[in-house]
Amino acid sequence: MLVTNKAIDFTAAAVLEDGQIVEDFNLYNNIGEKGAVVFFYPMDFTFVCPSEIIAFSKRIDEFKERGINVIGVSVDSQFSHFAWRETPVEQGGIGRIRFPLVADITKQISKDFDVLFEESVALRGSFLLDKDGTVRHSVINDLPLGRNIDEMVRMVDTMIFTNEHGEVCPAGWNKGDEGMKADKDGVASYLSKNEGNL
Repeated sequence: MLVTNKAIDFTAAAVLEDGQIVEDFNLYNNIGEKGAVVFFYPMDFTFVCPSEIIAFSKRIDEFKERGINVIGVSVDSQFSHFAWRETPVEQGGIGRIRFPLVADITKQISKDFDVLFEESVALRGSFLLDKDGTVRHSVINDLPLGRNIDEMVRMVDTMIFTNEHGEVCPAGWNKGDEGMKADKDGVASYLSKNEGNL
């Protein structure tokens, strides 16, 4: 089980957001001020993957404003990542996305996050890490099922809220909503005001 535990650290080759290839990208050195989203996808130059990666890139400012770094990982090499970034979207590429892509060519990172499928590719695993590396949220989709980036932004907001206010986030909670005190009175108070909105 990953949730509630520290993510296993890794150091691997990666293509950075400026297009630079590095051989020593380290997870814990690249967690943002308030955390990180680490997401896995099957392979470069495939089908659902570019839609997800481009969607993350278009929303990157929302993550950065919240102190969250976004990191993509697949079993491809750093050279494949670079070539995909340099291929225009209209030609099947992802263009110059705004976050790093990590090369997991040994597949060890995918194994450590328990997303390696048939010893071949990573499933669509998404992991929200707190600033100390603790995994606070995870979701894993089968290969054909694309992710909802809005939901990851919402989960980031719930983590930040609980960290800052010491309250819990009930069903459907969104940034700006009331939290709930984690005790009998807190639940009763919240439900008495909000039951009709659940």
